[in-house]
Amino acid sequence: MCFGEVITAMVTPFKEDGAVDYAKAQELALYLLSHGSDGVLVCGTTGENPTLTEEETETLYREVKAAVGDKGAVIAGAGGNDTAAVVRKIEKYNQFGLDGYLSVVPYYNKPTQEGLVRHFTAVNDAAERPVMLYNIPGRCGIKAETDTILRLAELKYINALKESTGSVDDLSRLLSKLPKEFAVYSGDDYMTFTACAMGAAGVVSVASHIVGEAIKEMVQCIKNDNLDRARELHFGLYPMFKGMFITANPIPVKTALNLLGFNVGGFRLPMTEATAEETETIRTLLSKYDLLS
Repeated sequence: MCFGEVITAMVTPFKEDGAVDYAKAQELALYLLSHGSDGVLVCGTTGENPTLTEEETETLYREVKAAVGDKGAVIAGAGGNDTAAVVRKIEKYNQFGLDGYLSVVPYYNKPTQEGLVRHFTAVNDAAERPVMLYNIPGRCGIKAETDTILRLAELKYINALKESTGSVDDLSRLLSKLPKEFAVYSGDDYMTFTACAMGAAGVVSVASHIVGEAIKEMVQCIKNDNLDRARELHFGLYPMFKGMFITANPIPVKTALNLLGFNVGGFRLPMTEATAEETETIRTLLSKYDLLS
C-alpha cells in the first residue's frame, strides 16, 4: 500500500471570527492536489488539531473528502493517548469513506514498547482503512523502536510509517528490515532527499503548500536514478524547508499562504500570529523563490 509520493499535512483555514472555513479547506485541498501532492493529511498537528472540536474535525473530513473524491488520498489524523477513545473515533471515521488514517505514538503518558504494540493493535482492529504510524519523539516524549515497528508492520492495516525522528540510523535500520510493500515516509521536508535515496516512498510535507511541484519532481528524480537533478532540487529547496520551521508549525506556512494571497486566516491559541520580524523573514524567503510576483 502507498498513499502516493507527496502528502501535504494540510493547514486548517479559519474565518475572521475564528470559525473553521470549510469551503477554503476544500479549495486548498484541490489546489494542493493539482500542485504536486498525491494526498492530503487533514487535522494533523499542522492542521491545529488540538484546538478543533470533534464536530469540526468530523465535518472537515467529510467536506474535504466530498471535494476531493478520487482526485487524491484524504488521510485523517486519528491518534491520541487514550486507546479506547482513539478506537471510538476510528470506528466513527470508518463511515466517512476516507482513504486512511495517521495515528501518532501516544504522547505525554509515555507507555512502554509493549504498550505501543497493544495500542496500535487496537487501532488496527478498529480500522477498515490503511493506517500510517507517526513516530515523532520530539513531540510525544517517546519513540517507537525499530523492533516495535517491525512487529506492528505484520498487522493487516498498519502498512505505512511517517518517520520524524530525524535519525538516518533509524531510517537505515527500518528500510533495511521492513517489507518492501510497507511504505515509509519522511516526516521532515529536509530529510526527504536522504530518505527517498534509501528507498522511502516519499514525504508527508509542510513545505508542499508552497513548493509542492518541485518536491514532487525531486522525489521522482530520485526514483528514476537522476540523483544530480534531485540533489540540485534538494539544495535549492533547503532554505524553504528550514524557513517553514523558523517558529512553531504551522505559523510560518500559514503566514506564507496568506502573503501569497491564499487566505487561510489566523490561529487558535495557544498558536499565535508570526511576529513582524518573522513575517518579514518569510516574505523575503518567498521573494527569493519569485513567488510574490
